[in-house]
Parts: sequence; C-alpha cells; structure tokens
Amino acid sequence: MENEFLHKELTENEKLKIKERAKEIMKNFEEKLSEIDELEIKTTTKKEFARKENSPCEKKIDKEIMLQNAPKKNKDFIIAETKNW
Repeated sequence: MENEFLHKELTENEKLKIKERAKEIMKNFEEKLSEIDELEIKTTTKKEFARKENSPCEKKIDKEIMLQNAPKKNKDFIIAETKNW
C-alpha cells in the first residue's frame, strides 16, 4: 500500500489520459463560470467591511482578563517567544 504513493514513471498512455481528464475538468469549469450572471457578482469596498466607531462589536479588552489567560506573563505584559520556528 505504501508503495502506491511513491514516484513512478508514467506511460505515454497514462500521460494522455491525465491530459484528457485535465482538459475535461477545465472545460466543465469554464462552462460553469459562463453560467454566472455578471449581475450576481457584487463588488465591495473596504469601507463596507470596516467597523464603525461605537458599534456593538467594538468592545474594550480588559487587561486583567487578558493577562489572566496568558500562560507566561509578568505584572503588565504577556511574555511570548519570537522567531522560534
């Protein structure tokens, strides 16, 4: 089973089948795209997504609660590792 995922040389017949299948997929995709009415596509601006001041979504973050959830901290700051990848 594990050998199924190893690299193998494709025969010319296999390459041809892959090319034909890829063309078929692209043709189907193109047909589906052509069915989309241009009026269905809505463009938006950044302003439409930006939060408005004093909106119900805007909440103050309580420092004590934030520090309470931090695994490493000192009196006023969260201690985080940097460049550890």
